[in-house]
Amino acid sequence: MSPGHNATFERYTRQMVFPGIGLAGQRRILGSRGLVVGVGGLGSWTAELLARAGLGTLALVDDDRVDITNLHRQGLYDQHAAQANAPKVQAAAQRLRRINDQVTVEPLEARLDKDNIAQLARDADVILDGTDNFATRFVINDYAVKTGTPWVFAGVVAAEGQVMTVASPHTPCLRCVFDEPPPPCVDPACQVAGVLGPAVAAVAAVQACQAVKLLAGGPREAVVGLIKLDLWHSTVQQIGAPGAARRKQCPCCGLGHYDYLER
Repeated sequence: MSPGHNATFERYTRQMVFPGIGLAGQRRILGSRGLVVGVGGLGSWTAELLARAGLGTLALVDDDRVDITNLHRQGLYDQHAAQANAPKVQAAAQRLRRINDQVTVEPLEARLDKDNIAQLARDADVILDGTDNFATRFVINDYAVKTGTPWVFAGVVAAEGQVMTVASPHTPCLRCVFDEPPPPCVDPACQVAGVLGPAVAAVAAVQACQAVKLLAGGPREAVVGLIKLDLWHSTVQQIGAPGAARRKQCPCCGLGHYDYLER
């Protein structure tokens, strides 16, 4: 084993001792490419965890800028970035490169949609959902199922979060659970629900772990079903038993209609 090889792997020693990863799994992680769509609350924490895990290339997609209201839940940013109103992808990339200079970070200042997803997600081994809307998630889901690219859905409101791994054809897809995007929330209670910083970090940790499992062990390592967490009441649920089949009449993975790529 060469000195350069030792230097590359030394930082991941404790991770490689874990039986689920090992040297072979770490090699796969180092050779993988991840796309993080949205580097706000979830995306910033997930990107940091994957950079620390040694994901070879991290592409970050977002067109937003850092402001002071982000700082309680978006781990990659500080007051300086907020005062400068810096583009999130640029501020995130700078921070991630300082965390792990072995990771190639590609900041892409854009908003993902049906017209650019094929270009932005090309060569991705996994897509991570850091968005805050179902319309974009359905675009991601259609693309992921159509191309066989695994992706991990996640969302947080208040202290509650959910995570779902989609690795078609091994798992159900998002449209097996949500046939159509939920209607926009117009209830005033939703508008003032807020979000708890530790809940965002906890959900991102689950999301990042699902991505590591996919990259180190392959799509058959994916957890089937929706994982729901309530950080305030300290509860975790898994909805959908392991081994649950895809919905045969699902418009996307069942019938092969990619409506959100074609609209």
